[in-house]
Amino acid sequence: MKYGNKKTEVDGITFDSKAEARRYLALKTLQAGGYISGLELQPVYEIVPPVTLYGRKRPAVKYKADFRYIEKGETVVEDVKGMRTPVYNLKRHLMKVVHGIEIRETT
Repeated sequence: MKYGNKKTEVDGITFDSKAEARRYLALKTLQAGGYISGLELQPVYEIVPPVTLYGRKRPAVKYKADFRYIEKGETVVEDVKGMRTPVYNLKRHLMKVVHGIEIRETT
């Protein structure tokens, strides 16, 4: 449990926080109403490819979003944030540079 978040289960899915679980329920309602479509949980993006450094293979650096869905014909990548960490800020920056994606943040 990091940053005081409490894991919460909804629909048999364990979310990292109550806020993320609440957002899932809201997005599920929006999808049922036809406002969004294609709701996905925790899509993964490669933001730095794997590399060999000093003879050691290093894995790719990846960013795992909380949600991805289609809204008004546009793909939305969303993250529920209570606190922005330096690592998150770097990954958010790389998502824009590498994939041209601006992460939508909700609380």
